[in-house]
Amino acid sequence: MIDIQMFKKLCNVSNLGEIVGVPLSISGGLLHKMYAMETNKGKFAIKILNPQIMKRPNAWNNYINSERIANLGSKKVPAAPAKIINGDFIQEIDNNYYMIFNWIKGKMLKATTINCSHCEKIGSVLAEIHRTDFSQLNLNVELEERLQTIEWKYYIQKGQESNAEWVVLLLEIVDRLYEWTSLANNANKLLSTNLVISHRDLDPKNVLWHNDKPVLIDWESAGYINPMHDLIETALYWSEDDTGNIDKERFSTFINVYKMRYGKVQANWSTVLENGFSGKLDWLEYNLKRSLRMECSDEEEQMMGTTQAIETIKEIKDYAEKIPILVDWLIQEE
Repeated sequence: MIDIQMFKKLCNVSNLGEIVGVPLSISGGLLHKMYAMETNKGKFAIKILNPQIMKRPNAWNNYINSERIANLGSKKVPAAPAKIINGDFIQEIDNNYYMIFNWIKGKMLKATTINCSHCEKIGSVLAEIHRTDFSQLNLNVELEERLQTIEWKYYIQKGQESNAEWVVLLLEIVDRLYEWTSLANNANKLLSTNLVISHRDLDPKNVLWHNDKPVLIDWESAGYINPMHDLIETALYWSEDDTGNIDKERFSTFINVYKMRYGKVQANWSTVLENGFSGKLDWLEYNLKRSLRMECSDEEEQMMGTTQAIETIKEIKDYAEKIPILVDWLIQEE
């Protein structure tokens, strides 16, 4: 049920004009709620930030810094940062947090429609982001060590107590989860000496296309990252088909176009790919918490947590199997 009074209050506080019609719920990713809203001053995308996320101590600063990155990045690449209203990127009204964006005309691409031309464009854009000087933002480098304390057996125990759907799947790989966590931690330490600022989540759901031109949206994950880790992760996003298999031609196209724009790259590709476990394991833990109602706003979010946990377990297993193949491909490209 849409709370029209909530949107009217947002419009009043943010000087967005009078609402025309009723705001419509739109796909907003896996964390927040998104709405399309029209007023007599224009059309806007409204992001209602997840209240559980906003309880985290650093959440506000993280969102502000990510939008500062998007704002500066928009001078170099086609990006869509949040509107600055009343001097801020985030509007707080009645303990709810909103980000407001000008409406971007365009559509997201499905895996079945992505081709080498799209990979060329995003590979070039990623290189341009990595070449951008963000030093004027004076952002601190905060090296995250979030994986070192994940107790997978604790989640299994809690899952057994609540008869969670994913318990058997997690039990099957519990020893490997600890192994992958260790590999990710070691790789993270090795790669953390070389960092750039980037979008950090440049997958197809975060790019809108209009007249075959991309616009980068949803910068909330933006921050420091190892450039080779970001390169490989993004290349994989854009070269996966709808069954999760990697299209070698698209993958190679992405890597080669990036090199043409960024310059020569060198890396221990096994280490880079092992670092790829990091975000996946972090996402798995977060969804286990949502599924167990440990970090969850409502039943809908709990169900999403359960679904995402099951999907992520499969993705991590598949990823582990792909690593040797990808290492071979990357060595061939050198």
